[in-house]
This record gives sequence, structure tokens and C-alpha cells, in this order.
Amino acid sequence: MKKLFTLLILSFALAYATQTLKPAKEIHIDGAAKDIVVRGDILYIGTDKGKMQAYDYKTDKFVDEVQFPNIKDFMGDTIPTRVASLDCLDSRCVMVTDSGVGGYINLWLYENNTTTRLLTEKDKRSIIKVRFVDKDHLLFGYLSNEAALFDIKSKKEIYKVQLTESKFSDFALNNDKSRVAFGCESGEITVIDVKSGKIIKRLKGVNKDNVYKVDYKNAIVSGAGQDRRGSIYDVTTGRGTAIEAKFLIYATGLSADAKEVAFAIDEENDIAIYNTNTKSKLFLLKGQKSTLNAILFIDKKTIVSASDDDTVMLWRLP
Repeated sequence: MKKLFTLLILSFALAYATQTLKPAKEIHIDGAAKDIVVRGDILYIGTDKGKMQAYDYKTDKFVDEVQFPNIKDFMGDTIPTRVASLDCLDSRCVMVTDSGVGGYINLWLYENNTTTRLLTEKDKRSIIKVRFVDKDHLLFGYLSNEAALFDIKSKKEIYKVQLTESKFSDFALNNDKSRVAFGCESGEITVIDVKSGKIIKRLKGVNKDNVYKVDYKNAIVSGAGQDRRGSIYDVTTGRGTAIEAKFLIYATGLSADAKEVAFAIDEENDIAIYNTNTKSKLFLLKGQKSTLNAILFIDKKTIVSASDDDTVMLWRLP
């Protein structure tokens, strides 16, 4: 009986032990990854060498590439521009690149193998992040923590809303793109209605410092905090809980159903996957080479992550 009891305890411990995983694939790119999105089977990567690279993760091939012209820095030296943010929808891609002039950006539309500029440095926009809302509208996140809805056809903003007085960090749209969560330097996360720009909820209390990254899935928002706290908020109730880490948390990602959440948790750039409800650690992903800037769930079993280097990691969960 004692032996049987011991075996049952061991089986229980093994069943709930955290599994450590290595990358299933390393994707080598030209330059350091600055932003990544997954659309269908294609991973789109913006780099600091002025490139957008499209990679089919199922066939393990690069299928498209856009090279942007070099710029001059404040010293007058010629350098590659940085693809700071990008997104794709159907046959369209949009990309934000540095202009080299006053901190302003160029906004590019790529369609039918043709690249055109929607905005230039003369428009004096300090846009940090862009995402498609639909094929004709873009959502902007400004350095000043302003949210703006942009009409591609008219090249005009439908609205521009100041969310807080703190510097913008990141935003994430929910599953159907009806709402968006904005993170900022204060630790507060603001949820707004995408169509109107109306503020729906302010999520606060978990993070006391800069929220580097956010994700928003299935009425759950996660935040990656400078204060070494990963926040998990229920948008409906406004209540939040924390997962403590050993180091600054630079990135986070949620599964589509928000039952799992990922955080970068230590100086080794390891990624921990948790059960969102119980906060139990399910997996530890080891192998990222430098500071993380993106974690994306492609599906329940596949994760992609990027950092400030030339290798994007693809992970397979058992």
C-alpha cells in the first residue's frame, strides 16, 4: 500500500511538472527583428536592416521581401532604415520605417508587388505601431500615447484620442478587432472601442511601472512589466492578478482562447507558459539569444518569438 501511494504521488508530480523545451526551428533573418506578425501560414518580419521578410513556416521558405531605401542619420551618415512596425491583411501590407528626420516616420503600403508611401516625414507623425483594422483602415499608436484610426483611401485620421500623459509602449487588438488595449509607461492599460475611440476601461493596480508589451484575447489582457510583474486582467470585471518574475518582463503573448499566457521571465530570456486561471507554470522555453520583443501564439501548440537579433524562434508544445 505504501509503495502504491508513493507511485501515485510521483505520477501526480510528473503530470504537473514544468516541461523544458528547446526551439523546434531557428529562422535566420537579415538584421535584428523589430516587429513580427503571423497571417495564415506566413510570418512577416520587420528588421533593422530596412527589410520586410515574409517566411512560410510550413514550407520553411522565404516567399517575399521588401527592401526600403537607406536614410541619413542626424550626423549625415547613410544607414539602413528600421522597419519599426508592420502588419498584413489579405494582399496588403503596411509598414512604418524611420525617416531620419526629427523622429518622424514614413508609412508604406505594399500591394501587388508595389510599394507606395501613405505618409512621409513632411506629415510629421511619430507613430510607433500600426495594425490593420480592416483592409481600408489602420490603427496607430503614437509615441505620445495617442490612438488614431486612419483611413487609407483619404489618408486622413477619423479620430485621434489622448489616452494618458505617459509615453506609449504597445497596443494589441482583441480577436475581432473591435477593441484594443494600450499599454504605457505608467503601468496603466487603457481599453478603447476601435470604431469610435471611446475609452471603455482603465486597467490598473498590477503594474506600477512601464508595461513594455500587451496582448488581448478573449476578454483577457496580459501585460509585460518593467516591475518584474506579468499582469493578467479580466476586461469585463477590471480585476487583475500578477505573475512574479526574476527579471524585467519584456514580452507577453496569449493563446487565442486566453487559457495560456506567455511571459519572458529572466535574464536568460527564457519564456514561461502559464495556465491563465491557475497561474501554474506549464512549459519553460529555453534558447532565445537576446532580449525578447515579441511572443505570438500561432495556435495552441505553436509559438513564435523574436528578439533583438537575427534569429526568430519557432516552438512546438507537446
